[in-house]
Amino acid sequence: MPLTRDKIIGHDLERLAFRFTMLNDGDVVDCQISDAAMDELAGMQGTESSARQAQFLSLRETIERIASDIYDEAPRFRGYVVRIFMRHLER
Repeated sequence: MPLTRDKIIGHDLERLAFRFTMLNDGDVVDCQISDAAMDELAGMQGTESSARQAQFLSLRETIERIASDIYDEAPRFRGYVVRIFMRHLER
């Protein structure tokens, strides 16, 4: 079952990732994409932290589809966080 869109949390400078949530039949699923993976999707490098939200918004459909695909293959337990890294883009 595909995840559905929820909220944008924002860029996590400490983890170098952009955080967002999606919904699985009403349950919130925490998600994040690494800065490197988001830059790869955008075809650029070294995006400033202040530009990450705009970058996420421009790639949102693709990122959410990847998150949903990863979730479908993941073990199901409460608190599972979908993490998108460069290796997930090689599919």
